[in-house]
Amino acid sequence: MSGQNKSVKYVKLGLIDYEEAWDHQTKLFEEIVAIKIRNRKEQRRELTPNHLLFCSHPNVFTLGKSGDEQNLLVDRTTREKKNISYYKINRGGDITYHGPGQIVGYPILDLDNFFTDIHLYLRCLEEAVIRTLNEYGIESGRIEGLTGVWLEANGKNPRKICAMGVKSSRWVTMHGFAFNLNTDINYYKYIVPCGIEDKAVTSLNLELGKTIDQEEVEHHLLKHLSTIFKMKIEYGK
Repeated sequence: MSGQNKSVKYVKLGLIDYEEAWDHQTKLFEEIVAIKIRNRKEQRRELTPNHLLFCSHPNVFTLGKSGDEQNLLVDRTTREKKNISYYKINRGGDITYHGPGQIVGYPILDLDNFFTDIHLYLRCLEEAVIRTLNEYGIESGRIEGLTGVWLEANGKNPRKICAMGVKSSRWVTMHGFAFNLNTDINYYKYIVPCGIEDKAVTSLNLELGKTIDQEEVEHHLLKHLSTIFKMKIEYGK
């Protein structure tokens, strides 16, 4: 396709309130959609931008639009005591946890710049995490019918290390993935993660038995995303 823009503006937001990050990615998402609508109506060929945000959040549970609220196992009073926020949001998937020690990645991409296949998009996000884990000598993979990245995917003790849930409209994406590094996985006991009752959750520091250098993991992850999507990363603020 002519007129593709494979440049992606990469920004690290650091530890940021979930709603603030949601508002920010929504703004970027709507700007891209507006360009596409204008191009279509006015027969223009303005290139659409792409964005990649890395961040982490204070403790928060988020429930996807197809999720079951019964998978949230604690009431508001308990959440307030433990300082855990809760949002019903507009991504796919069920309930998940975000907290310090995660890499939360929000690719806001116009897939017309890459490929128009949402299933391939999810598999490519998973592949970037799988390759990143390989850098640490950890073998990981997928479980058929389930989104995300798993350790011992086909073994006796499958456990999820990276959850995913996305929204797309007019081939523009938002939301993304949560990769557990130094994450306190005790918070997962307050939910049924992703609505899956019979499988565990893990983190990279649990698997390796040491504190993980988050910047190093971000570097590997960014490298693999760039290769898989054939992105040109531009560093922004």
